[in-house]
Amino acid sequence: MSQPLARLGLRTLRTRPLATRIGVRAFSVSMPRPYEENMTPKDQYGRPDYSKGPSALDKASQLFFMTEIFRGMWVVLEQFFRPPYTIMYPFEKGPLSPRFRGEHALRRYPNGEERCIACKLCEAICPAQAITIESEARVDGSRRTTRYDIDMTKCIYCGFCQEACPVDAIVETQNYEYATETREELLYNKEKLLQNGDKAEAEIAANLQSDHFYR
Repeated sequence: MSQPLARLGLRTLRTRPLATRIGVRAFSVSMPRPYEENMTPKDQYGRPDYSKGPSALDKASQLFFMTEIFRGMWVVLEQFFRPPYTIMYPFEKGPLSPRFRGEHALRRYPNGEERCIACKLCEAICPAQAITIESEARVDGSRRTTRYDIDMTKCIYCGFCQEACPVDAIVETQNYEYATETREELLYNKEKLLQNGDKAEAEIAANLQSDHFYR
């Protein structure tokens, strides 16, 4: 009795699909059609309508005369006779926006008095906490800084300090070439910042004047 049942089970197992035998649900996979077939226009019945596409003569001409290769070579030939887009840095430099944020500087008034009034708004708004300010009152009652330090290794060049300053004292110049060999050289003090401002005052004033419509 057991042998006929075993034979029947083996015969059933052999006749069942492979996906069912291994416990995997059978499914159908639709293979993606070629790119040309997907782009071929269809008629109202969904069949390819080759009358609206390129003719067989056009396809043969592109295949045998290699028109795509010649078109690509023509683009290369056009670029060969045009002036190059590259510049010979550092002897040539590209244009910079008046809003470019580079090396920091402290400005002075035309009479030589420093602009900073030690309000510490730049120190408060700096998200990287790169600015440290100490101040004291003068004999005439005005308040000026005795210490103005910027850790350029912390600075993220967001420009918040420049936007927060009510007297345009702290600015970011267009100088971006100030790489150093040591970290200590990037710890700017008040004298260094004022020196940067004295060197770039004409450039800073021109940039602020060109951008004052948007401030």
